[in-house]
Formats: sequence, structure tokens, C-alpha cells
Amino acid sequence: MGDVRSAPDFPADSANVSRVSDLPLRSTLLVAATVAVLTALGGGVAVLLGGDPHDVAAREPVRQARLGERQQVRLDQLVPTTAPVKSDTGQATGGPGVTVTPPSVIAIARGEVPKRTRLALAEVKHVEKVAVVDAGAVQVSGTPLNLLAVDPVVFRSWTPKAVAAHPGVWSAIGRGELVADAAATRRLGLALGAEYQVDGGPRLRVGASATLGLRGVDGLVSTERGQELRMARGVAVLLHGKGAISRASVRKLLGAGSQVVSLVPERRKKARTPATAPTAGPPTTGPATGGRPSSYLELYRQSATRCPGLSWTVLAAIGQVESSHGRNNGPSSAGALGPMQFMPATWKVYGVDGDGDGKSDIWSPYDAVPGAANYLCANGAGKGGQKLRKAIWFYNHSWDYVNKVLGVAEGYARAYAS
Repeated sequence: MGDVRSAPDFPADSANVSRVSDLPLRSTLLVAATVAVLTALGGGVAVLLGGDPHDVAAREPVRQARLGERQQVRLDQLVPTTAPVKSDTGQATGGPGVTVTPPSVIAIARGEVPKRTRLALAEVKHVEKVAVVDAGAVQVSGTPLNLLAVDPVVFRSWTPKAVAAHPGVWSAIGRGELVADAAATRRLGLALGAEYQVDGGPRLRVGASATLGLRGVDGLVSTERGQELRMARGVAVLLHGKGAISRASVRKLLGAGSQVVSLVPERRKKARTPATAPTAGPPTTGPATGGRPSSYLELYRQSATRCPGLSWTVLAAIGQVESSHGRNNGPSSAGALGPMQFMPATWKVYGVDGDGDGKSDIWSPYDAVPGAANYLCANGAGKGGQKLRKAIWFYNHSWDYVNKVLGVAEGYARAYAS
């Protein structure tokens, strides 16, 4: 967990729960199942939807003969539009009834927080909401993992919007699986779908990975799973407020030995930029494009040039599967947006200004399609073969999805063969 001054030190409650080491965690955990290492991207959410990432040799793309000819509108006749098109199919726009109230402060008490203290915490200036959950540090191959045990229905509102809106995260917790924080996933080499043996306890399967926004917390499990792991009852406190919450007041109420950490980044004065200094534009990858393509066919072909070796038909297939070429732009139930259905956090990393208008717009096909090419290329799509399959898998963690995309791509290749 690193420096205990910046991350909560979770209390021990049994032989299966240990204190957090002051030393950085660098060892790789033993994997009980043969799986691929999850790559967590840009604070997004990754959920295991099906299939073993390595089980690809015997799989072939789903054959959808002459699919391209069966499209209601041909790609060369379909004009891209930048207008945000929202779903009219009754899709949910996130978790029903969830108003996100991210924590401003997280604290770890030395023992269970009594009801009277919870009420007193609610009276601290700027505090608008209080939650108390179970916590502990389980050992896996001698490496501690700091976990919170939560009720998924109640705890959803304490997570970032993209996480709260992702049903796969909460389904994983409901199944008794671990939702690992994205930073912990990278640092510890956790693998999506793998099972890890807790020292002296049960196996924990990693069902999802997400950026939780909770400093010092490596993951979430259900309250029931936390009891099985003998985690400390009611010791973790989360406080939400619009103003600065006094950590000293919180520490005084929780008692000696408690740790209180602010989750709100400190405001810093922006350095003045000389008027003559150039300003940095949005990140781009690949050749610059001149003007906007007049059709989706031209857009897919032009965007594919950003990734040598990537066929435009793959981009077209993803565009068809994800939004029917911009005709159902979401938001999806997971919070994905635009014609290529990017999660906003992923878009921040891979989005591009495809048409040179000075901004990267997740809703604009002129930006979203080259952004998808950028994302696929970063995951090795230009190398073809199994690398291409894996890159598509990163786009949506399902091998059925990969097979469907490649089947649609094959149909487009037939329909538009020159």
C-alpha cells in the first residue's frame, strides 16, 4: 500500500487478516487459473463477460455469409453526423435511481464505529452523507490486499459514475467475487477471471476491475464474503460533502490511532502561460486527415490508415455492432457513449481529433472512429491473427463479441470487394 501516511492502514481482525506493510508491493501473485493479465485502461471498467482469453486456437469467426449485402443502408450511402443520437430502444442510462455521491474522506478506525459516533460524524461541518463498512487486509501468497466489504445496492453511489452505472461490477460483487481497483490490478499483476488462494481462507475470483477512487483500497467484496474472510466489522468510514471536511474533527471523533485520508485533490494555482506560448492540442496518432469524409465507408477506410495492418472492415464491424453506425449512440447501460461506444475514461486516453476541428468529441463519428483505430492499434490489432482477436477482446471482454465482429467484418469485405 506504500506510505501509511497517505493510505489507510486496515486493522487486523484474525489470523487471515494482516496489517498493511510499509514496503511497496512488487511481487506477482500466483494465479490458480490459466488466464491473460488484465490491462486496465484509463480508469475504465473491465468485467469478465465470458470465455478464457487464451482459448482462441480452436475458435473461428462466426460465418455470416454476405452480411454486407444485407445491410439496410450501404456504408457508402450513410453520411456520418455529429449530433448526439440517444437510444430510443428503452436502454437504461445508468444505475436506476443512483445519485453518485463520491467520498471526500475515507477513515479507518481502530474498532467498530458505534452508532453515536456515526451520528456525530454526520454533524461535522460540510458532511452530507456517512457510510460505515467492514474492512480488512487479506493475505494472498504473503501479499496483503486492502479490501472493503460492502452491500452493492447501498455502496454504488459511493463510486465514480462509470463504475456505479456498470451492472457487471455489482453482479460480480453479488456473486461473491472480487472487484479489484485498476491501480492494484496493474501493480500486483492481477488477472481478470483468475482465482487467488487467500492464505488460510477461500479462493477469490477477480470478476471485474475498476477505478474505485478510494485511496488505499485494493478492491471490494460483498458483506457476506467479508464475513467469510473474517474482516473487521464497521471500521471503515466514508464521508461525502461539498466543502472541505475537517480531518482533525473526524480523527477526534474516531479516537486515537485512527487514520483519516482526504480523497479530494488539493487545489493548486495555475501557472500563467505567456501569451506567445503555444498551447498543446489533443493527442493524435497516425497521419493527419484533411476534411471530413462524406460517408461512413470513406470514414472507416480513412481511419484504418492510422493503424498499418488494420482492415477498415474491422472498424466498420465494430461500428455496426456497437451503434449501427451512429444510429444508437447511447448512453448504454454501462455508460458508454457515441457511435463507437467508448467509456469516457477510456476516451480520455485514446480519443483523437480526427477532423482537425480542435477538439476530440466522443459523440462525433469523425473523432470516434479514428479513436477506435487508435485504441485497437495500441492493443496490437495491426499485427493481425491472434493479436487482432485479442485487441478486439480488449474492446469488449467477450470472445462471442470477437467472433461476431470478425464475422461482420468478413461480410463487409465481401460486400465492398473491389
